[in-house]
Amino acid sequence: MNKVGFVGMGNMAQAMAEGFLKSGKLQREAVLAYAPHKEKLYQNGERIGFLPVDTLEELVHRSEIIIIACKPYQISEVLTEVKNGLTGKAVLSVAAGWVFDDFHAILGDSVRIQCIMPNTPAMVGEGVMLFEAAHSLGEQERKMVLDWFSALGMVEELPTSLMGIGGAVTGCGPAFMDLIMEAYADAAVKYGIQRDTAYRLISQTMRGSARLQQVTGSHPGVLKDAVCSPNGTTIRGVHALEHSGLRAACMDSIDAIMEYKNL
Repeated sequence: MNKVGFVGMGNMAQAMAEGFLKSGKLQREAVLAYAPHKEKLYQNGERIGFLPVDTLEELVHRSEIIIIACKPYQISEVLTEVKNGLTGKAVLSVAAGWVFDDFHAILGDSVRIQCIMPNTPAMVGEGVMLFEAAHSLGEQERKMVLDWFSALGMVEELPTSLMGIGGAVTGCGPAFMDLIMEAYADAAVKYGIQRDTAYRLISQTMRGSARLQQVTGSHPGVLKDAVCSPNGTTIRGVHALEHSGLRAACMDSIDAIMEYKNL
């Protein structure tokens, strides 16, 4: 049985560990984790079902597959500390901004590498898991890892050159969707609907609209047109959004990310 060791146990790592265990993809004895805040680590281990370990060295020694889930700025220090113990093992990274070549430059060919970009809806099994096409996992090993992550949502492969934009859209995107949900809920509250009811109505409307597009495969514009009756209410709302520059604002938000990251 492959033992999986998490380096870091923040929200995303907790979501992954919980998804792997609840789905039955991995058993409790196969999931280990290390984090510097021991009390919180042991509390999460009890709640989620993974096995906490006390040192990074112990985690690497006992695991065949290491999941790098710490902060991106911590990775170089972590790899330097345990590099010798990683020989012959697989390293999966879910850290933003790190790609295959970055890890390969530090670890060389003695370690098998796969970079993955998840997003926060993975916490409820509705995430997007972006797998970098460049990797050095074995064929069967990669199929196994893809299967594990399918428990957390949709799995998609992208070339290295598109991991930046893919991560911007899917990694930052939940915050933008949340802003839209909040804004429409504010509008509902303005006209008399209770706040908790407003959130339920708007979040389900967004979820249903997304699901309708996925199931039908229809262009979003076609689905939008189906709601816009001639001389009706919806087309007036669409006009107001166009007048306010909604599409340009959405694209500008991604431009801001890409320019900041120099991608």
